Amino acid sequence: VQLQASGGGLVQPGGSLRLSCAASGNNLRINIKGWYRQAPGKQRELVALFTSGGTTTYADSVKGRFIIVGDNAKNTVYLQMNSLEPEDTAVYYCSAEAFMNGRYHGDFWGQGTLVTVSS
Repeated sequence: VQLQASGGGLVQPGGSLRLSCAASGNNLRINIKGWYRQAPGKQRELVALFTSGGTTTYADSVKGRFIIVGDNAKNTVYLQMNSLEPEDTAVYYCSAEAFMNGRYHGDFWGQGTLVTVSS
């Protein structure tokens, strides 16, 4: 399974970024679950996830500012981040689960993309 995360960078407070996570894997069905982040000195935390009911859930700290969107045709998930704050500075990771022949094959993480919010 390969999860290619991209789109991070340096942005000023109040700015926007769009992260992408593209999944691929031979003979696997890959379900990108969502995004997590890890700030320096802190534990990895949930940012946004697709739930089993087809809805989405967000961390309270990003509600109303971040939107997670999936493109099934491209097997890609995006995280649109608006009104960014210095507290959003972190390495952002996408998370996925894979299935082979209908059987669970494991959870996987992307390599992470760094988002820095600073003036």
